[in-house]
Amino acid sequence: MTQTAFLNLVLPFKDKMYRLAKRLLVSNEEAEDATQEILLKLWTNKTKIAGYNNTEAFAMTMTKNYCFDRLKSKQAQNLRIVHNNYKDESTALQKQIEQQDSLDWIDKLMQQLPKQQQMVMQLRDIEQYEFADIAKVLDMKETAIRVSLSRARKTIREQLIKKHNYGIK
Repeated sequence: MTQTAFLNLVLPFKDKMYRLAKRLLVSNEEAEDATQEILLKLWTNKTKIAGYNNTEAFAMTMTKNYCFDRLKSKQAQNLRIVHNNYKDESTALQKQIEQQDSLDWIDKLMQQLPKQQQMVMQLRDIEQYEFADIAKVLDMKETAIRVSLSRARKTIREQLIKKHNYGIK
């Protein structure tokens, strides 16, 4: 079989081989390597291939088997079969740690506020009380509660901005 005849035989389904390898191996580079390896094997066995009725099916089977062997091999420890419908709904550990750190920091900042602002912020922002209910609990006017809450939030916001911008010029 000549090189031109081989290329005419294999080129029409070369992209299908790559897509199958990509689906199984996930990585573009691994899929390219697998496709190249299979094409090389097909080339070295070109005399045997001429006898097959369905060269495409044979090449696709070779691709599938090669990819499964790669996934099983020790070289492929960092590769894995991925199901497309799988989604990790859990928050990344780093994100959880950052969120907990921010909550801890806000708690520390709230403890530094005057008692009145602490109570107003606790009742409004954390316990979700209405202003009228807070006024009854703290025996204050609603306008005073709004002012106190505004000052507490402003203080917290300024301290958080200062913390997050630390070292940034």
